[in-house]
Amino acid sequence: MPDRDRNARDRNDRDRNALGRAENQRPRDRTGRPLPYDTTETALAEEASYDTVDGALAAGVALWDEERYFEAHECLEDVWHHAAPEDREFWKGVIQIAVGCVHHQRGNASGAVTLLERAVARLQAYPDVHHGVDVEELVVFALGAVAAMRDAGFTVEVGYPEFPRMDDGPWVDAPDAPPTPLSREPAWRAAAAPPDAAPDPE
Repeated sequence: MPDRDRNARDRNDRDRNALGRAENQRPRDRTGRPLPYDTTETALAEEASYDTVDGALAAGVALWDEERYFEAHECLEDVWHHAAPEDREFWKGVIQIAVGCVHHQRGNASGAVTLLERAVARLQAYPDVHHGVDVEELVVFALGAVAAMRDAGFTVEVGYPEFPRMDDGPWVDAPDAPPTPLSREPAWRAAAAPPDAAPDPE
């Protein structure tokens, strides 16, 4: 009985969002690891501000180029959530490249290999260039990184790529289309909001 009471208290003490769902409110470092509640470290992607899908893409690309892959994937998830049905697997593959790099940055070779292989399986279903993104470059990077880590058995240096945008992209929709407004609060912004604020996989 005492154990059940303690477990109930533990559940009640969990961080929760405005809907009452359990949601970790601890700040995170640049690779997404939880930090102490009282940390003063800069919040993830707090300098990124966007209200359109195009803005989310631009923020994600900029963070990717700085090798801030956890934050990049948070922004790119807003692109994925708003993508046309036929493009969702494409953006999911792009995001999985970023998440694979996050695992590599954390020293988790097994997780990196798994995510990069999943990304390749998704991206190979698309043309070499899609929505202004050099898909072939992403696939070549992922396959090379997987081979290097499998051969070494740990997270060797793999040489992270910049986001492989072509001269005319990347685009979410047609280049001349008006910006698409976000239909929900950006995930990273909602996570950083006070617990009583309105809330916003993979």
